[in-house]
Amino acid sequence: MRIVEPPAWLMAMLKGRQVESESEWVFPTTTGPLRDPDNARADLRDAVKKTQWAGLHPHAFRHLVATMLDAAGLSAREIADYLGHERVSMTQDVYMTRKSRGSSAAAALANMQLSG
Repeated sequence: MRIVEPPAWLMAMLKGRQVESESEWVFPTTTGPLRDPDNARADLRDAVKKTQWAGLHPHAFRHLVATMLDAAGLSAREIADYLGHERVSMTQDVYMTRKSRGSSAAAALANMQLSG
């Protein structure tokens, strides 16, 4: 188990669903208990059917989140923690892209002089 802090817009949506729910769960079945993950995946497919995300497997959204966090400048450790990966290398190898044109290495070495 781990605790993550979702974005404010998601918390507002979840709190709204909780208020509207006639169950103790935020995403209950029509009869009240917890939803089956297969049904939740089917509902997600239906929800994104006519969007740019149509056809994506739910796990692909983990990649989307990792990509967005990477683009926002979070470290591999921060992204791994958010995704729940024990090993940062897993996050780097599977979820993060290689930076092909970064200038930070050149900037870090700019003041280095080789004598010779």
